[in-house]
Amino acid sequence: MRIVLWSSGALLTGFVLDMIFGDPYGFPHIVRWMGSFIAALDKRLPRTVFGGVLLVILTTSFYTGLPFTLLSLCYRFVPSAGYVLESFLCWQLLAVKQLKVESMKVYHSLLKNDLGEARKNVAMIVGRDTAMLDEKGITRAAVETVAENASDGVTAPLLFIMLGGAALGCLYKVVNTMDSMVGYKNENYLHFGRAAAKLDDALNYLPSRLCALLMIAAAFPLGLNGKDAFRVWRRDRYKHASPNSAQTEAVCAGALGIRLAGPISYFGKTQDKPYIGDETRPIQADDILKANRLMYAAGVLTLLFTIFFRLGVLRLAAI
Repeated sequence: MRIVLWSSGALLTGFVLDMIFGDPYGFPHIVRWMGSFIAALDKRLPRTVFGGVLLVILTTSFYTGLPFTLLSLCYRFVPSAGYVLESFLCWQLLAVKQLKVESMKVYHSLLKNDLGEARKNVAMIVGRDTAMLDEKGITRAAVETVAENASDGVTAPLLFIMLGGAALGCLYKVVNTMDSMVGYKNENYLHFGRAAAKLDDALNYLPSRLCALLMIAAAFPLGLNGKDAFRVWRRDRYKHASPNSAQTEAVCAGALGIRLAGPISYFGKTQDKPYIGDETRPIQADDILKANRLMYAAGVLTLLFTIFFRLGVLRLAAI
């Protein structure tokens, strides 16, 4: 029970640290370490389904086993040290403020009518080709990224931390990082990245849907269109190759009254993706601000959910 209290305090502390500091540039970060680890294995493993499975086993074993061992030892012998370590990990596993910081760079570039700078800034947060994007395309890319990462960078890590502490949060984050690095359906990664992509889909299945529902709930007090958020979510939530990505994108599109997705270029090849939402008005730079407000609200609601869940666990344990 004491460990749950320490761990719950660490979760709250990590969330507050992320809201205040984000991810300072040049500061050591566990996700960058994960990326380097994955990149090293990517160069050495065979480009087969078996190689991809081996990648998943090695990365998840290391990045779940190591934090679990360190936290277990700390909580057993020096609980305060466990609290500090887990707070640090929770901070780094979340991406609330940094997502806002990076998307707001795009927003400010658009306000200056500097499309060249805006393309460079949006290229830092999306995987699509950005060189030929116009103002609407740049804005759409930024809004989609905020909407999708409301689940990947906020709700999902919080839920996994809630269930199993920072160690389980690390499991989620390393799988999500793997998917972003090798989960492409191109010649190089079609077979090799399949295991990571499928596992990422499985881990995000419930968090993406919970995040969508929380975003719908948040739309009403934020003065956005909650009714259309729910309507478009029901209609368009599966209009994506991933079973999860369109969940929050559909909510955002409905809440803002804009149309997202559509044809997108990756590695010089255009993919004819379906549109999400209704174009009741043209998309504009201010929609990046609104998407961030929706993401922040969903993050706070998820945090409250995790706290009440942990309190319920403690109460049951005390009976």
